[in-house]
Amino acid sequence: MLGSVPTTPKSFEDYRPVIGDERTEEILALAALLRGARVLHVNATAFGGGVAEILGTMVPLMNDIGLAADWQVIKGADEFFNVTKAMHNSLQGMYYDWTPEARNIWLEYNRLNAELFDDSYDYVVIHDPQPAGILGLVDEMRGTHHGKWVWRCHIDLTDAQAEVWDILRPHVERYDGAIFTLPDYVKDDLHGPTVFCVPPAIDPLSPKNVDLPMETVHEILRRYGVDPDRPMITQISRFDPWKDPLGVIDVYRALKRAVPELQLVMVASMASDDPEGWAWYERTVRRAGEDFDIHILSNLNGVGNVEVNAFQRAARVVIQKSTREGFGLVVSEALWKGRPVVAGNVGGIPLQIVNGKTGYLVNNAEECIDRTLSLLQSPEEADRMGALGIEYVRDNFLTTRYLRDYLNIFRQLSGIAPAVRAPQPQQLRH
Repeated sequence: MLGSVPTTPKSFEDYRPVIGDERTEEILALAALLRGARVLHVNATAFGGGVAEILGTMVPLMNDIGLAADWQVIKGADEFFNVTKAMHNSLQGMYYDWTPEARNIWLEYNRLNAELFDDSYDYVVIHDPQPAGILGLVDEMRGTHHGKWVWRCHIDLTDAQAEVWDILRPHVERYDGAIFTLPDYVKDDLHGPTVFCVPPAIDPLSPKNVDLPMETVHEILRRYGVDPDRPMITQISRFDPWKDPLGVIDVYRALKRAVPELQLVMVASMASDDPEGWAWYERTVRRAGEDFDIHILSNLNGVGNVEVNAFQRAARVVIQKSTREGFGLVVSEALWKGRPVVAGNVGGIPLQIVNGKTGYLVNNAEECIDRTLSLLQSPEEADRMGALGIEYVRDNFLTTRYLRDYLNIFRQLSGIAPAVRAPQPQQLRH
């Protein structure tokens, strides 16, 4: 058996005051015909990154509305996670010299996990490339599989390295369904699974997103040496090349010439499936040097979800200087806290930011500096944008909408209640 991840129970009714009666009753009606269905989510890590955060809410909510949901993580060693990190990067456009040895490592660890797999679920959702080969190997070993299988791709495949996609594609084509964040991420040569385009979402009631008293926010800032009375910008992201942590420090230094009191807080969660993150962490620390107004923090410093919540709420502006991004849930997180976001015009970020209304989309460092400075110098405008951002996220990017999408996908794949429309995100009002 794979490693089962325990989750904290959640009550779906707690979300009614946030989303309203109409949306609440719609989801309960959708769940009624799936009552008792066994659902399994499989990914690479129980902590660190957006997928683990999503599953920490999605699985207990599925259980609360009547499904029997579980979350398991695959087993792997450093050699496997080094290969899958390279696969992740190459699928997002970075060239990687893919060798037969790397391919064999990926396959062998997928085979190991396929051997451990308990194939008795009605719906299996496999997240991202790391475990994507399990279905084909289960079929190879057992001749068939039980239930409907869905591959959930959280990354941007627009410029995927052809050699690596050609390795992954035959495995993905065995699935009943495939979920992508945006239509642009779907490869033209993918045949077989029913394709769904559904963006992810945030949990408004999680410790990371729930309201915090301002005195608590200030107490947390002081604990980490951040002055709550001075302006601060922040980026919450893993340390990797696509998040451009070195560029964030360069932007801060340019801004500090105009705003001498400015502080920068960078927070990352160091994940077990991301060995490259340690190298980028060290590079980021070196770039920061001895500037005591740059605070580089992680879960290793005791920074958890509540602390991230506080840093996002305290920031005058939240930056997300991504050069590639599957979606970037941290954007919706910051908007939900009423903070404007200045972010790279890439991936799923433009889906979340209404440019000029809830934040700014930028294409280079100069634009990032200019837009951030304008918000630092106009706090009333920043607050106005933040207020619009809260309602935009409420309409489009809360976990209850994502739950509804999963229910629709399961029912469509099983042919249950065909009158239910195919899942689509709510109309985005730009």
